[in-house]
Amino acid sequence: MWSPWTSRKPAPGRLTQSTSFSSSVTSSSKDHNGIVAVLDDDAAPAGAGGSGKIVLHRVRSSNKLRTCKSFAAASEAAAASVAGERRVVLYFTSLRAVRPTFEACRDVRAILRGLRVGVDERDVSMDAAFLAELRALMRRDRPTLPQLFVAGRLVGDADDVRTLHESGELRRVVAGAPLLPPTPCASCGGSRFSPCGACGGSHRRFNEKTGGFRVCTACNENGLVRCTACCSGG
Repeated sequence: MWSPWTSRKPAPGRLTQSTSFSSSVTSSSKDHNGIVAVLDDDAAPAGAGGSGKIVLHRVRSSNKLRTCKSFAAASEAAAASVAGERRVVLYFTSLRAVRPTFEACRDVRAILRGLRVGVDERDVSMDAAFLAELRALMRRDRPTLPQLFVAGRLVGDADDVRTLHESGELRRVVAGAPLLPPTPCASCGGSRFSPCGACGGSHRRFNEKTGGFRVCTACNENGLVRCTACCSGG
C-alpha cells in the first residue's frame, strides 16, 4: 500500500559529515590558531614560529622606544621654552567658541595685567606650536585652558590663579618677574604676531623651478610670525 521508502527508519549511527566541511573546519581552526599565536604576546614561541615572534617583539619595542625618545625630546624643548629667571608664561585662547574657556582666559589675563606683570602670552588659537608645547608640558592630549607657568613651574589653571589672587599669594609667586611695558608694542600693537614678510601672510610661496606654489616654512599655519620686538625671549 505504501511505498517502501516511507517505512524506512533511520539507522542508528548513520549520521555522517561531509569531507569538504570537515577539511574546511580543520583548516579554519588552524588559521585561527596561527592568528592567535601571532597576536598573543604572552604565548610561548613554538617551532619555526618562534623566530618570527621575536622579530615582531623587536619591532614593537623599537617603535615604543622611538615614541618615548620623541616625546622626551618634545618635553625637554617645551620645558626650555617656559624656563627662565622668574619668567611668566600664559597659554590661553582668544577664540570665543567655548564661552567658559574664553572667559576664564580673559579673567586670568586681566589679573596678571592688574599686577603689572610682563607675561609671555601664547595664544594656542594663533599658533598650533603653542598647543604642542602645552601638551608636552602637561602630558595630556587635551589640556584645559588657561595654564600659567612661572619660572618653568606650573602654577595652575584659572581657578588656581583666582584662588592665589584672592589670598594675595599670586603677587608673591610672580615677584621678580619683568614688569609690564607702559605702552603696547609699536610693531604688533600688543598682538605679539605680525604677517610673514616672506609670503605676505598667505602661507604660500611661488616656486620658480616648478612653476607652482609651496608652503612657506618661515611662518605658522596662519601666515604669522612672532613679533621680534616684544617676543625676542620666546
